[in-house]
Amino acid sequence: MAVGSSSSERSLEETPTWAVALVCAVFIIISVILEHGIHSLGKLFQKKQKKAMLEALEKMKAELMLLGFISLLLTVGTKYVAKICVPEKIGYKMLPCKSSEVKSADKTAGSESGDYCGKGMVPMISSSAVHQLHIFIFILAVFHVLYSVAIIGLGLAKMKKWKTWEAETRSLEYEFSNDPARFRFAHQTSFVKRHTGLSTKPGIRWVVAFFRQFFGSISKVDYLTIRHGFINAHFNPSSKFDFHKYIKRSMEDDFKSVLGISIPLWMFSIIFLLLNVHGWHALTYLSFVPLAILLLVGTKLELVIMEMAQQIQDKATIVRGAPVVEPSNKFFWFNSPQLVLFLIHFTLFQNAFQMAFFLWTVYEFGIHSCYHESMAAIAVRVALGVLLHIMCSYITFPLYALVTQMGSHMKRSIFEEQTAKALKKWQKAAKEKKKLRELNSKGGVTDNSVSGIMSTENTPSRGSSPVHLLQNYKHRSSTAESEIDIPASPRAYTSETELSDTDSSYHARDHHDNLHHEFSFSRS
Repeated sequence: MAVGSSSSERSLEETPTWAVALVCAVFIIISVILEHGIHSLGKLFQKKQKKAMLEALEKMKAELMLLGFISLLLTVGTKYVAKICVPEKIGYKMLPCKSSEVKSADKTAGSESGDYCGKGMVPMISSSAVHQLHIFIFILAVFHVLYSVAIIGLGLAKMKKWKTWEAETRSLEYEFSNDPARFRFAHQTSFVKRHTGLSTKPGIRWVVAFFRQFFGSISKVDYLTIRHGFINAHFNPSSKFDFHKYIKRSMEDDFKSVLGISIPLWMFSIIFLLLNVHGWHALTYLSFVPLAILLLVGTKLELVIMEMAQQIQDKATIVRGAPVVEPSNKFFWFNSPQLVLFLIHFTLFQNAFQMAFFLWTVYEFGIHSCYHESMAAIAVRVALGVLLHIMCSYITFPLYALVTQMGSHMKRSIFEEQTAKALKKWQKAAKEKKKLRELNSKGGVTDNSVSGIMSTENTPSRGSSPVHLLQNYKHRSSTAESEIDIPASPRAYTSETELSDTDSSYHARDHHDNLHHEFSFSRS
């Protein structure tokens, strides 16, 4: 029963205390379970060093807090908003259903306006309508979170195939085929042959790029070429760098942006509700907007790969070793790879919005309400929404995560996280050394005994200090850009692997256990 729709409803004065206590207990228990679940998930991310996912969880909590404030304001303000009266001429304009049906329904219901609105005046919005809007905002929040979780899940599932390609880069066959001593014509390389030829024609290349996103959007040769170009631009070309791990961390970092609901997205929600007028068919037209944006983004990302192949062919006739692609923001619209991420975010939110709106109208008004005049249109919109989300999660988002590595800048925050973790390990080892010194002072153990214990426990000496290690790395490096604070070049980042290899006293066993979970790039 809608709030305030009947004067026969019992107040708390007429409600049994056991019923009040039971309802409160149920809501409190559910809320506590959800709160503990989110807290446990955060501790799990923290334990597994998933900094990006932890920040995404914090953003989700912030969004839930915002929705909580909206819910509170709607609950408190319902009584006052429902008493706002407007002229009848305005009150029956821009209705989602036929005005004749709405007027008839108002007369049948007796219209609440008779109590406080004068003649020719109607409530701007009834209390029951505010309650229904309250439910819609809740459904929208749930769907946006579910869609966001699905996009990262399907995206990581797509990237599992890339892990086998990454493993191949450590094989002798890969090293032989990409030996710098080998020379080939540029047009004979697999990458150039795949993306040139007929697809270089101005009009045809858009058609090829459009269909390629559905069938083999990323091939092994695409992955290996982009990987080689990224490493060649930011690290020593002979580095052993886990590019797959980096892309995975990069996707998790982008997930933070996808999860939030920004002000432009809230503005779109308001515009959508405003334009949902009977006879305008705004719902039908807007359902094709995310489809058009997603297809355009996917086509553009495929065109970026084609442009990279064309760049290789135009740059040199002879290729030495593996073909090298030079990262540049000029491949992207307005020299901004982040614009592509915003369009993906907008597509995801709009799709979630329309699906939430559909389920809300079915729940509140039934499948045969004025919101759903054509069952065929309903079926098309629902099927389109599901397919669109699968395509965005499994094809476009992973494609974006890979191709945008060819931008001019890399994500330093990911490497700063690895450096911080290396310093924490050294700090932990230093604390263990301090404890052993305290035992020495209490138990009278000789300095030689302590030295033997320290060697056994793999605790850090002066040579394993992070500052000392970074200084050693600076002297060994071929460049003068290796500064500990903010390196001028990403090549200056000292990995956890290099810190470990410099001094054998650096917790060798712990490093070996965690090696496969970190980036690995070292001079071979």
